[in-house]
Amino acid sequence: MSRKGDCWDNGVAESFFGTFKIKLIFGATYFRRADTKRDIVDYFEMFYSSRRRRLSLGYMNPMEFEKQQYWKKAA
Repeated sequence: MSRKGDCWDNGVAESFFGTFKIKLIFGATYFRRADTKRDIVDYFEMFYSSRRRRLSLGYMNPMEFEKQQYWKKAA
């Protein structure tokens, strides 16, 4: 793992950051560091972490999964 210059060692990270750059960074113009930071945090917190569907959760996003678990316990 992590041999210098070998992208196959960290394919998951390469894929994530490639998608991240295409969806958020490319085409955007930032004049202040605070604006850049805000957009990056929003992307991670609001989309990637909470709304992105996960194979490990049966192709549900974490919010849907938690709702389902709540209703199962309530029933």
